[in-house]
Amino acid sequence: MKKLQDLASFVAAEFQKSYGRPPRWIAAAPGRVNVIGEHTDYNDGFVLPMAIEFYSVMAADRPVDGREVITLRSTLEPEVATIDLSRPVVPGVPKWGNYPRGVVAGFLARGIQPGGLEVLLHSTVPLGSGLSSSAALEVCTATLLEAVTGSTLDPVEKALLCQKAEHDFAGVPCGIMDQFISALGREGHLLLLDCRTRKTEIVPLQDPSVALLIINTNVKHELSGGEYAERRAQCEEAARNLGVKSLRDVNVEQLEKGKSKMRDLVYRRARHVIGEISRTVSAVGSVRQSDWPAVGRLMYASHVALRDDYEVSCPELDAVVKIAESIGEQGGVYGCRMTGGGFGGCCVALVKASSVDGITKKIASDYKVRTGITATIFSSRPAAGATVLRG
Repeated sequence: MKKLQDLASFVAAEFQKSYGRPPRWIAAAPGRVNVIGEHTDYNDGFVLPMAIEFYSVMAADRPVDGREVITLRSTLEPEVATIDLSRPVVPGVPKWGNYPRGVVAGFLARGIQPGGLEVLLHSTVPLGSGLSSSAALEVCTATLLEAVTGSTLDPVEKALLCQKAEHDFAGVPCGIMDQFISALGREGHLLLLDCRTRKTEIVPLQDPSVALLIINTNVKHELSGGEYAERRAQCEEAARNLGVKSLRDVNVEQLEKGKSKMRDLVYRRARHVIGEISRTVSAVGSVRQSDWPAVGRLMYASHVALRDDYEVSCPELDAVVKIAESIGEQGGVYGCRMTGGGFGGCCVALVKASSVDGITKKIASDYKVRTGITATIFSSRPAAGATVLRG
């Protein structure tokens, strides 16, 4: 994996190939993995993500002809995206250009004029794996525009601008976690985000004896449609049944008392969310104390609730967790769970750093035997958030 400065050098060279001169500005923003706190964000709960050492990187310079157009080229996509600043910015084609378009529109709405640019994008965040390649692209665009215009946004405002870009231009009603961690991540730290107040707290994860493994199952099941919206509606129904604004306002005892007021399915959805909020807060305490077995137990409990109560897992995710359990603490695995929206994508495992290679081989071989699919596995330390590398 290229370090950030190596990545910047690579992107600068690619920019030179594309545009015939070196770039004036280079910015980067990371993808993320959520350590614990799944499907809690839209219930006003807590999440505990970390930035990973995979980035979207953009290099840019003013166009030689001085036109008020932003030209976006990508090392990953054949089509060029353009944004004509002389007219209102609206969604268009190619689709990947809508993420930057939405961010540019957010800057223009604040009276910040980026002016014409020629841009080259490169990303090492695996696409379609649930590691937030879209948020990395949005936050990278915003960070580049900050460098170009000399206008520094408050990081929370920047994250919310990027979230709005995804809602309005990509049509994805995402929560706030992905953009927050990409904008506010800090090297060597997890980020505890309170999704109600939007307050953040950095949580050190600097013990060299542990690492996080991210296991991409390389499956994404097509859903019958509306699964995310359905879960959200069920949580809202549970909150109404319990007479509260959101499930954040309920503890386990109150849920049990109110069980008779709701359908069993709705009760189980609520049980996951209320338990997950509690597990996330507990995990923060255990991380601070470097109590890795306790963190691991909470991760396993999270997966069980996501599988059984929230029903967003799938056989491939379950297979990874079972393999991790079979390796056990003696083999170097403290805990493992699915991460992200579910029905495919990635698992995250907390492991002994000294055992990473052996665990990676074991999970890869056993997963291939069980599913016939080759997993993509990598380890990451908590990485730096968005940063300007040149300019």
